[in-house]
This record gives sequence, structure tokens and C-alpha cells, in this order.
Amino acid sequence: MLLKPLAVSSASWDPSQKVWLPLCRCLLGLIGVQETPIIGFKFGHERLQKGGPIILGTFLCANQRAKRNPPFKKQEAYPQNVNLPPILPKRKKKPYPIPFKEIKQAARADKKLAEMNIEKALEPPKNGLLVPDLIPVAYEVVDAWKVLIKGLAQLLHIIPVHACSECSEIHVAQTGHCIQDCRGSTSSSRRSFHSWVKGSINDMLVPIESYHLYDPFGRRIKHEARFEYDRIPAVVELCIQAGVDIPEYPSRRRTKPVRMIGKKVIDRGGFVEEPKRWCSANSSSLVGLDTYGACGLYPPPPLSGVARIAQETMDAYEIVRLGVDKLMRKYTVKACGYCSEVHVGPWGHSVKLCGEFKHQWRDGKHGWQDATVEEVFPPNYVWHVQDPKGPPLGGALKRFYGKAPAVVELCMQAGAQIPCKYKPMMRLDIVVPESEEARLVA
Repeated sequence: MLLKPLAVSSASWDPSQKVWLPLCRCLLGLIGVQETPIIGFKFGHERLQKGGPIILGTFLCANQRAKRNPPFKKQEAYPQNVNLPPILPKRKKKPYPIPFKEIKQAARADKKLAEMNIEKALEPPKNGLLVPDLIPVAYEVVDAWKVLIKGLAQLLHIIPVHACSECSEIHVAQTGHCIQDCRGSTSSSRRSFHSWVKGSINDMLVPIESYHLYDPFGRRIKHEARFEYDRIPAVVELCIQAGVDIPEYPSRRRTKPVRMIGKKVIDRGGFVEEPKRWCSANSSSLVGLDTYGACGLYPPPPLSGVARIAQETMDAYEIVRLGVDKLMRKYTVKACGYCSEVHVGPWGHSVKLCGEFKHQWRDGKHGWQDATVEEVFPPNYVWHVQDPKGPPLGGALKRFYGKAPAVVELCMQAGAQIPCKYKPMMRLDIVVPESEEARLVA
């Protein structure tokens, strides 16, 4: 609390008066400010001057703060309810994850160094070298990725999952919900009701794939040569470039850094011919890296082990998400600003397969920008069902329902303990009213 100094006239001021002292001490006790005696100052009409007669009194410290150590410690808690991020319009470019002003400032600094012919200072992994501290993280993410795919394939035999055949909506319950929010091409004929079919593991884990590159700093992928490169999950490609060695997907490991002046690479160690990919009949390193055919690969688990598998799957999901976030802070991943295409590497490819908003103006080329974790590892939110065996969810009470990532909802219904950070968006503390009571709720 700041106190403005009062204008005191020297004619009416009498330091010998003791009337003001109890009042000042009372004010100090109310606001919690300590008393500070002032010696050697003179009150004037406009300012305080040194060298005057000694005045004994009490001065109010306007910049004095209250006690910093409160008697109790406030516990950090998650908010009660959290709204999901808004759905971005398809007829508009995605926002930049990095402010555009910072992107322009970095580009101007690189251009200025290039005009002076000064080499850009690059640190690993921007110079092609590995980051030793992130190699264990990459191996941990790959192992958790295999556990996640295996757990989901097993749980899908027990927990029913429904997917809409016209849009990307999925629902984890005994029956599909009755919320009219279908955005498919034929939704108008169905009054926006969903057309439910049996869901698969690709509905739970959205298949985001990327081209595998032997040398990410090599030549860009041309449109005519796109079939010469393998398409693997973007999470696996990120881990390979971070240090994971998979014989079927070799990657170049540099010992000398890449040198650049501006945007031009002046030394990349020469072009190395990519070795031919070999694949044995019974390759154990590729098992579990892709979701294709995973449900037929793993049999249904016993009912006594469903809760344990659900908890392991939930833990693996968190390890993958946190590990991808940690790797993307160092390794560059590009995403198209219009479609869902992702490319792991310092710059995007030149394949002309973008068919989203204004793709004719770009001749089908992607609008590359820095990717986010949600674009590489999408959460795919679904409605949270408090009673999976109860009646289907209706649109009249939609504002009382919460949402959660599809994997989290599936594991929770299978008996896993979910992290506390997902509970606010699931709205577990809200009691869903009856249909007749909904109109009485404010």
C-alpha cells in the first residue's frame, strides 16, 4: 500500500506536538509497515533538505513491503475445470508456435551475418551432431512407444471403441453417443448424427507419418522421388535422428559438424550414398513400431490383468508425450500450416501433396513452419463417460460433459489411475443433472 506524502506548511508544523505520534503508530499497525526514525531532515514546502535541525518523529515507509513469509503455505492445485483448445478453422492457416516477430528478428540476424560472410554458430543438433544427453531419452521413448501400441491393441479386445465413418469422432463406451456434432460430408442427411462403426487402434493413435531420411541435411525429397523413401511414424523417425539405431532404418552419424553461412550450407561433409535397406524375415526390431495389424498381432489379455495393462499403457503414454516434448526442444520438426503433414528434419520436403486451403496457389506444396507436440503426437480428445454401461450421452447436457485424450479415457475405463492434470478437463467434480433438472441449472 502506497501512502502519498502530505503537504505540511512550516508555519503550522510544530515538531514538539505529540498528537501525531499515536495516530501514525496506529496506521502503521493496520497496514503492517515498520517504523523508521528520520534524523537530519527538514520538512519544507516543496522538498526535504539535508543539514537542517534534527526532527524526531515517525516516517511512513511507502516502499516498505509486508512480510514475505506467510504463516501458511498455499498448496498448488489444478483448476477446477479447463476448457479444451479451440478447433482451428480449416480455411485458415495455423498460427505460428513461435511469434512471427521473433522469426523475423532471427532471419534478419542471419542475413546480416551472411552479408558480412560470417559463419553461423551452430550447436548440436543444429550442426548435424547428436546430443549425448538425449540419446537415453530417445531409447526410452521408443520402448514406451512399443508398450503403448501393445497395450492399446490388447485393451481394444476388452473395451469397446466406436468411430464415426464420416468424420474423425470416436467414442469409448458400450454404445455411441447421440450428440449431433458430425461434420462429415453427408451429415446433413443424418441431422449431424454420427454413423458409428467399430473403432481400431488407428482411431486411438492418429497415424502421423514422416519420410525416413538417411541424412536429414542432405538433398531435399523431390516430388518425383517420393516413392523411394519409406514412411514411418513421426515419433520413431524423431527418435532415430536423436540417436536410436534400427538396422532396417539406417541413419548417418556425423563426426564433423555442418557449417552454414545464412541459409546456405558450405560444408556438409559431402554426399554419402544411402545404404540399401535390408529386412530379414523375422526382424524383431520392427515389431511394435507401427500400428498396422497390431490388434491381430496381440491376443486378448486375461481379465485379471486388464488393470495392470491399462496402468502400463497409461504410463507409456505419458513417457512418450513428455519424451517427444523434450526431443522437440532440440531437434527440428516441421509441420504444414494447412494440413497434417509432418517432416522431421531441418527443412521440409518438396513433395506436392497438400490439398488443403489455397493449395492451388502453392502448386500443392506444403507451408512449412515449426511443429508442436500436438501435431506430432495428437491427443485426439473424446467425451468422458462417467457410466460406460449407462444410457448414451445426449446433446442436451453437453455442457456438463468433459473430455480427455482417447488413450486416457480408454485406460481409465480399464481400471488405470490417471494423472491429476487430466481431471480438470474431464470435469470429474461435476454432477450431471437429469434431463428435467438441466433447465433449472443456472
